[in-house]
Amino acid sequence: MIVKPHGGILVNRVLSAQERKAILSYQDKLVSVEIDEEKAIEIQNIANGVFSPLQGFMNREDFREVVHNSRLASGHAWTLPIVLSVNKAQASKIAKNETIILRTKKNVIASMHVDDIYRWDFEEYVKNVFATSDEKHPGVQQVKAYGEYFVGGTINFLSDPISNFYSYYLTPRETRVLFKEKNWETVVGFQTRNVSHLGHEYVQKSALSIVDGLFINPVIGKKKAGDFSDQVILDSYQVLIDQFYVKERTVMSILQTEMRYAGPKEAIFHAIVRKNFGCSHFIIGRDHAGVGNFYHPFAAQKIFDFFPDLGITPIFFMSFFFCKKCNSIANDKTCPHPQSDHVDFAGKIIRDKLVHHQIPPESMMRKEVSEEILKHAQPFVE
Repeated sequence: MIVKPHGGILVNRVLSAQERKAILSYQDKLVSVEIDEEKAIEIQNIANGVFSPLQGFMNREDFREVVHNSRLASGHAWTLPIVLSVNKAQASKIAKNETIILRTKKNVIASMHVDDIYRWDFEEYVKNVFATSDEKHPGVQQVKAYGEYFVGGTINFLSDPISNFYSYYLTPRETRVLFKEKNWETVVGFQTRNVSHLGHEYVQKSALSIVDGLFINPVIGKKKAGDFSDQVILDSYQVLIDQFYVKERTVMSILQTEMRYAGPKEAIFHAIVRKNFGCSHFIIGRDHAGVGNFYHPFAAQKIFDFFPDLGITPIFFMSFFFCKKCNSIANDKTCPHPQSDHVDFAGKIIRDKLVHHQIPPESMMRKEVSEEILKHAQPFVE
């Protein structure tokens, strides 16, 4: 049986065409708040159950519980605030227990029943979530740009599906149907915001050997400069799936969300999201969702000790490398040879080669993947 969603029920806040038409018919009478594309995607994730059990943006009680205790007020594990920020002028126009409209510059995205409007504290937020208030941290930078108030309440999705990659876009309801059709009861999810090197392939196939299926789930959305672009990530993985993976055992679909670079807290969040997609297991490698030197390389693994009730099994990979003596990828448990025979999967080496339009060593990255990446004039986010 496929794992249950987080909280037990897969949230659905997508209205029928008739319900949508009814709300849109009187939208001009409601207060409207303009949001950006990233927030619109976040609303879509709530509506489709990607962020189950959330029904909308967090009220004051949920926000404080998440920041201080990494749980919702209901007691369910949750590590990152999902909030709607507004400035003072916007907040003055919004009243509790009223309905507002959330829209981008071009489209109406959702209606929202306002349960709460509250001030929040920057230091309280970032020190508890990111373990730092250093503005060099990209997640801290994002939060610094928020308005002075948060608005909490339940949303209803009024938009058509939002995606730049529809061929790779599946909702949790769709992945669960797909896994059931494939007779997969156990599925391992793999999070990535990079192109795949041989180490990643080794991790994925090793994990697949103990479950029914592999769910490759790249993060698509706002990233920092220097990260690989979304199209490059998808193209490089498609080459692998087409040529080197068992197609009957592999599914790739995107997770549309912005990276927060919150290290261990984001690792738990990512595990919950994959549980909602139907994954029973989730791969956690070195420095998951980290940035710079803000987190210990294995902090994202150790944090799972504090969440025994999470409902998804983490699979930890401590280290892996190419061993010249073994002539294969190995790890500390399988290789008897000294470090002098090991070639680490150094992202810097791979990146430097690609920046100069050169093929990285084939002990690190398949030539087919390298060639696919180099078809792009600019593989990186500028």
